[in-house]
Amino acid sequence: MGAVITPQLVDVVDTVSAVRSYSAGTSRALSTCRAEHWGLRLECPTPEDPFSDSEITWLMPELGLRLSHLRPRSRHARGGPPVLTAVRVERDGRSWRTTDLLLGLAVPGGTTARIVRSEEFAAAVAGRVLGPGDADLALRTVHRTLEEVSLHRHELDVWLRHRGIFDQWPYA
Repeated sequence: MGAVITPQLVDVVDTVSAVRSYSAGTSRALSTCRAEHWGLRLECPTPEDPFSDSEITWLMPELGLRLSHLRPRSRHARGGPPVLTAVRVERDGRSWRTTDLLLGLAVPGGTTARIVRSEEFAAAVAGRVLGPGDADLALRTVHRTLEEVSLHRHELDVWLRHRGIFDQWPYA
Protein backbone atom coordinates (compact mmCIF):
# COMPACT_ATOMS: atom_id res chain seq x y z
CA MET A 1 0.00 0.00 0.00
CA GLY A 2 1.43 3.41 -0.99
CA ALA A 3 1.25 6.68 0.82
CA VAL A 4 -1.97 8.62 0.52
CA ILE A 5 -1.68 11.87 -1.41
CA THR A 6 -3.09 14.69 0.67
CA PRO A 7 -4.01 18.19 -0.49
CA GLN A 8 -1.60 20.92 0.49
CA LEU A 9 -2.10 21.85 4.13
CA VAL A 10 -2.45 25.57 4.80
CA ASP A 11 -3.14 27.04 8.26
CA VAL A 12 -3.91 30.68 8.97
CA VAL A 13 -3.37 32.22 12.39
CA ASP A 14 -5.21 35.43 13.19
CA THR A 15 -3.01 37.00 15.87
CA VAL A 16 -5.64 39.52 16.99
CA SER A 17 -8.46 37.03 17.62
CA ALA A 18 -5.98 34.21 18.54
CA VAL A 19 -7.67 31.70 16.22
CA ARG A 20 -5.96 29.12 14.03
CA SER A 21 -7.91 28.09 10.91
CA TYR A 22 -7.05 24.82 9.20
CA SER A 23 -7.32 23.99 5.49
CA ALA A 24 -9.87 21.28 6.39
CA GLY A 25 -12.28 24.09 7.31
CA THR A 26 -12.04 23.84 11.09
CA SER A 27 -10.67 26.44 13.45
CA ARG A 28 -9.46 26.44 17.02
CA ALA A 29 -9.06 29.12 19.68
CA LEU A 30 -5.47 29.43 20.86
CA SER A 31 -4.59 29.60 24.55
CA THR A 32 -1.27 31.27 23.61
CA CYS A 33 -0.64 33.42 20.54
CA ARG A 34 2.34 35.72 20.93
CA ALA A 35 4.74 37.30 18.45
CA GLU A 36 8.41 36.88 19.39
CA HIS A 37 11.57 38.25 17.79
CA TRP A 38 12.11 34.82 16.19
CA GLY A 39 8.50 34.23 15.05
CA LEU A 40 5.16 33.23 16.58
CA ARG A 41 4.48 31.17 19.72
CA LEU A 42 1.22 29.21 19.75
CA GLU A 43 -0.52 26.76 22.04
CA CYS A 44 -3.96 25.27 21.66
CA PRO A 45 -5.90 22.65 23.61
CA THR A 46 -6.55 19.31 21.92
CA PRO A 47 -9.77 18.08 23.57
CA GLU A 48 -10.41 15.47 20.85
CA ASP A 49 -7.06 13.74 21.50
CA PRO A 50 -7.27 11.22 24.37
CA PHE A 51 -3.49 11.30 24.93
CA SER A 52 -2.55 14.95 24.36
CA ASP A 53 -3.62 17.94 26.40
CA SER A 54 -2.37 20.60 23.97
CA GLU A 55 -0.23 21.28 20.93
CA ILE A 56 2.67 23.68 21.31
CA THR A 57 3.89 25.29 18.09
CA TRP A 58 6.60 27.80 17.27
CA LEU A 59 6.59 29.29 13.76
CA MET A 60 10.07 30.40 12.71
CA PRO A 61 9.66 32.09 9.31
CA GLU A 62 13.32 33.07 8.86
CA LEU A 63 14.27 29.39 9.14
CA GLY A 64 11.28 28.09 7.16
CA LEU A 65 10.36 25.83 10.09
CA ARG A 66 7.50 24.96 12.40
CA LEU A 67 8.50 23.38 15.72
CA SER A 68 5.70 21.42 17.34
CA HIS A 69 5.07 19.09 20.25
CA LEU A 70 2.01 17.42 21.71
CA ARG A 71 1.91 17.87 25.49
CA PRO A 72 0.65 14.62 27.11
CA ARG A 73 -2.47 14.70 29.29
CA SER A 74 -0.79 12.78 32.09
CA ARG A 75 2.29 14.41 33.57
CA HIS A 76 3.69 10.89 33.97
CA ALA A 77 3.21 10.05 30.29
CA ARG A 78 6.06 10.43 27.89
CA GLY A 79 5.16 12.49 24.83
CA GLY A 80 6.57 12.03 21.37
CA PRO A 81 9.62 13.95 20.23
CA PRO A 82 9.42 17.57 19.08
CA VAL A 83 9.12 17.81 15.30
CA LEU A 84 10.64 20.45 13.03
CA THR A 85 8.61 20.67 9.81
CA ALA A 86 9.57 22.59 6.66
CA VAL A 87 6.97 25.29 6.00
CA ARG A 88 6.46 28.39 3.95
CA VAL A 89 5.26 31.27 6.16
CA GLU A 90 3.64 34.42 4.82
CA ARG A 91 2.82 37.29 7.16
CA ASP A 92 0.21 39.88 6.32
CA GLY A 93 -0.53 42.25 9.18
CA ARG A 94 -2.49 40.24 11.69
CA SER A 95 -2.42 36.95 9.72
CA TRP A 96 0.29 34.30 9.53
CA ARG A 97 -0.31 31.82 6.69
CA THR A 98 1.65 28.57 6.93
CA THR A 99 1.96 26.09 4.07
CA ASP A 100 3.12 22.65 5.22
CA LEU A 101 5.85 21.27 2.93
CA LEU A 102 5.27 17.73 4.27
CA LEU A 103 8.83 16.90 5.33
CA GLY A 104 10.36 17.22 8.75
CA LEU A 105 12.70 16.07 11.50
CA ALA A 106 11.87 14.35 14.77
CA VAL A 107 14.35 15.57 17.38
CA PRO A 108 14.06 13.30 20.44
CA GLY A 109 17.15 14.69 22.20
CA GLY A 110 19.97 12.52 23.43
CA THR A 111 19.77 10.47 20.25
CA THR A 112 19.98 11.10 16.53
CA ALA A 113 17.35 13.29 14.87
CA ARG A 114 15.56 11.53 12.03
CA ILE A 115 13.72 12.60 8.90
CA VAL A 116 9.95 12.05 9.15
CA ARG A 117 6.99 12.08 6.74
CA SER A 118 9.19 11.15 3.77
CA GLU A 119 6.55 8.81 2.26
CA GLU A 120 3.87 11.51 2.46
CA PHE A 121 6.33 14.01 0.96
CA ALA A 122 7.24 11.64 -1.91
CA ALA A 123 3.57 10.95 -2.65
CA ALA A 124 2.79 14.70 -2.68
CA VAL A 125 5.66 15.35 -5.09
CA ALA A 126 4.66 12.44 -7.35
CA GLY A 127 1.03 13.57 -7.28
CA ARG A 128 2.04 17.19 -7.98
CA VAL A 129 0.44 18.41 -4.77
CA LEU A 130 3.87 19.90 -4.05
CA GLY A 131 5.50 21.64 -6.97
CA PRO A 132 9.23 21.41 -7.75
CA GLY A 133 10.00 24.73 -6.00
CA ASP A 134 8.29 23.71 -2.76
CA ALA A 135 9.83 20.23 -2.91
CA ASP A 136 13.33 21.69 -3.33
CA LEU A 137 12.70 24.17 -0.52
CA ALA A 138 11.54 21.37 1.81
CA LEU A 139 14.57 19.20 1.03
CA ARG A 140 17.06 22.06 1.44
CA THR A 141 15.43 23.21 4.69
CA VAL A 142 15.28 19.76 6.29
CA HIS A 143 18.80 18.76 5.25
CA ARG A 144 20.28 22.09 6.40
CA THR A 145 18.47 21.77 9.72
CA LEU A 146 19.53 18.14 10.17
CA GLU A 147 23.15 19.12 9.61
CA GLU A 148 22.90 22.01 12.08
CA VAL A 149 21.12 19.92 14.73
CA SER A 150 23.76 17.20 14.27
CA LEU A 151 26.54 19.72 14.89
CA HIS A 152 24.81 20.56 18.19
CA ARG A 153 24.70 16.94 19.45
CA HIS A 154 21.04 16.57 18.38
CA GLU A 155 20.02 18.77 21.33
CA LEU A 156 17.15 21.05 20.34
CA ASP A 157 17.79 23.72 22.99
CA VAL A 158 21.47 23.96 22.03
CA TRP A 159 20.53 24.32 18.37
CA LEU A 160 17.87 26.94 19.19
CA ARG A 161 20.44 29.00 21.17
CA HIS A 162 22.85 28.75 18.22
CA ARG A 163 20.06 30.24 16.06
CA GLY A 164 19.59 33.13 18.54
CA ILE A 165 16.46 31.75 20.19
CA PHE A 166 17.10 31.75 23.93
CA ASP A 167 13.53 30.91 25.00
CA GLN A 168 13.21 27.51 26.68
CA TRP A 169 11.44 24.98 24.47
CA PRO A 170 8.64 23.37 26.52
CA TYR A 171 9.15 19.60 26.54
CA ALA A 172 6.53 18.76 29.12
